[in-house]
Amino acid sequence: MAENYTDPSGNTQAFRAFADTADSTDERTSRTGLMIGVAAVVVILVALGGWLALG
Repeated sequence: MAENYTDPSGNTQAFRAFADTADSTDERTSRTGLMIGVAAVVVILVALGGWLALG
């Protein structure tokens, strides 16, 4: 291990920065999946509305 390695649990400030970074990544992934799902539903509804209007 490197000599200048700092353990995130070594002090409160470093641990909070580490914990906040991990949480923000999870939220971003969750929101991306949600946005893709919402976009898919909108596309399906527009296609269904067009099919009904033309049919």
